[in-house]
Amino acid sequence: YALRAVVCMARTPDRALTARELAAEGELPPDYASKVLKELVRAGLAVGRRGLGGGYRLARSAEEMVLLEVISAVDPIRRIRTCPLGRVDHVNLCPLHRRLDAVAAEAEAAFGSTTVAALLDEDGRGGLCAEPD
Repeated sequence: YALRAVVCMARTPDRALTARELAAEGELPPDYASKVLKELVRAGLAVGRRGLGGGYRLARSAEEMVLLEVISAVDPIRRIRTCPLGRVDHVNLCPLHRRLDAVAAEAEAAFGSTTVAALLDEDGRGGLCAEPD
């Protein structure tokens, strides 16, 4: 949901979108959209303004923001540093947990090297969002 909201904001960098507009365009549950937007503001990825002409917009350009920042703001990728089972005899990760951590590392790398702008279509419109009214 956070990625959808960010892509929708990236589509219209020249104007703020209300939580209601972002929920509609990003096909987000309205109550959850507000929660996600607050998390994005708290992380410094979006700015919000109340009142007439208010709404949400990205704090930086879509070219400067990577997907890992957005994901980390709402649900960080969990790396496996120690045995999740708490086994003291597992000084190193077992083969299963080592592989799971490697996959998490690959996801981090992919999201860390992909900008929000890369999710916009060639014409600058995000395929994740419905067309605005």
